Amino acid sequence: MLLAVPVPAEHESPMYWRREFQGRPDQMRFVRSFAAHLLADFPALDDVLLVLDELSVNAIQHTRSGEEGGRFTVDISMDVAGVIVYVSDQGGPSEPRLRNLAELAEGGRGLLAVDALAATWSCTGSPKGRTIRATFPTRPHAEI
Repeated sequence: MLLAVPVPAEHESPMYWRREFQGRPDQMRFVRSFAAHLLADFPALDDVLLVLDELSVNAIQHTRSGEEGGRFTVDISMDVAGVIVYVSDQGGPSEPRLRNLAELAEGGRGLLAVDALAATWSCTGSPKGRTIRATFPTRPHAEI
């Protein structure tokens, strides 16, 4: 006689990737290709790509990562709950912050786009180096 023994369902392990990029504008296409290849079937891929683009451009324009020989790192984590992206730079004199609409001129909309597209985002670090984290759930929360 065979007995059925309950076995707990295996939890899907998270996947994690990291890549370092040179702090130059021509690297943006490589950042997008890196993420697009890894997350091809993720429902919010377009949002992830736009946020990564904004965060990478900010790293190049507003931190030491954009100086000669500068670098920045992109980390991507994915599990059943969703995707988290991280962009780490070499720091700079000012803190990343959302601007209000009265302050916006030609630029300054990057973090507003991040705020609108990501479920959450945060910044940690110091003037010596910062990491901005943005989250994208697999299933967006329903509007109440």
